[in-house]
Amino acid sequence: MTKENIKLFSEMHAEPSWLADLRQKAFDKIESLELPVIERVKFHRWNLGDGTITESEPLANVPDFTALDNHLKLVQVGTQTVFEQTPVELAEQGVVFTDFHSALEEIPELIEEFFMSSVKYDDDKLAAYHTAYFNSGAVLYIPDNVEIAEPIEGIFYQDSDSDVPFNKHILIIAGKNSKISYLERLESRGEVSAKATANITVEVIARSGAQVKFAAIDRLGENVTAYISRRGKLGNDASIDWAIGVMNEGNVVADFDSDLIGNGSHADLKVVALSSGRQVQGIDTRVTNYGCNSIGNILQHGVILEKATLTFNGIGHIIKGAKGADAQQESRVLMLSDQARSDANPILLIDENDVTAGHAASIGQVDPEDMYYLMSRGLDKATAERLVVRGFLGSVIVEIPVKEVRDEMIATIEEKLSKR
Repeated sequence: MTKENIKLFSEMHAEPSWLADLRQKAFDKIESLELPVIERVKFHRWNLGDGTITESEPLANVPDFTALDNHLKLVQVGTQTVFEQTPVELAEQGVVFTDFHSALEEIPELIEEFFMSSVKYDDDKLAAYHTAYFNSGAVLYIPDNVEIAEPIEGIFYQDSDSDVPFNKHILIIAGKNSKISYLERLESRGEVSAKATANITVEVIARSGAQVKFAAIDRLGENVTAYISRRGKLGNDASIDWAIGVMNEGNVVADFDSDLIGNGSHADLKVVALSSGRQVQGIDTRVTNYGCNSIGNILQHGVILEKATLTFNGIGHIIKGAKGADAQQESRVLMLSDQARSDANPILLIDENDVTAGHAASIGQVDPEDMYYLMSRGLDKATAERLVVRGFLGSVIVEIPVKEVRDEMIATIEEKLSKR
């Protein structure tokens, strides 16, 4: 009946045959595939999907978004789009930012070309599950040579009062020589009333010469067990600058990957994570250099409170033939509790000789000299500690393009620290 439900979902949304068929193929693969490998994270018994494909009920009370700035924006609650805004001048240039099924009607050929192109449906069990069961999403398309100065916002709320799975696919296609700054928020909304699952895949396709700044804040609730996959695929001389704040309350495994396909492509991945309570967060951040003279940098900073667990796996892989490639990574974790657990695992896989690569990793507590200096200036211990943490995580916070969201991330850090 589950396979039949997937078929009915496709028919109800008039999905094209290629997508309906792909869902069925993915469903058939789920049982035979293994879970993705996240080193040193035991998540095999987590509930990451209950095998249902349903939609949220329309909201009785839709939040008022009339006061928002007049820039490109999309807001969804569960599977429902509650706000969509495209300035006239951008629409006239061919820019599209809409829900997934509307985009299938507006730009069907592009979606068929790029959907699940940075991750394959049969890569692992969670990729197959996502392909079969995703129930909503969004598509952002920027045509060739279009530059957008104002930040683009995609806000995706998980409705804590609903038992509908938060299975979402977000596809971003940045055309040749385009330039954008995109901010994404994944956040739980409402009272936490029941356990929920999330399976989210974000694909960023940066075509030749495209420049993408991608910032994200993840704030899913304590009862949400989530798998979050963000994948970049870069053409010649394209760049993606990632700045991701992992601030969830529940258990999370995440893949943040960039494939540097094109010569001269460049990816910077900056990730900060804050773990508290008893939660487990495992984060794989990977850059794979395929193109000559491609550059991949990974910077991961994490803070752990109470009895939480945080694992960073930094993976740099230079493929044979990627001459002149550069792969660098740094993973550092600050532990504010002697009951916390952490791993910072640097992994370099080098299949070419004419390259540059390096890594650094550390796990430690707050530097006593930093604390002594701040407290000698009149600050109490708690305030001094908060300042150290903010400075430690600041490398990513400063990359968030919207001041109000930067302030929100800082407030989240302050809130978690104040509970200690």
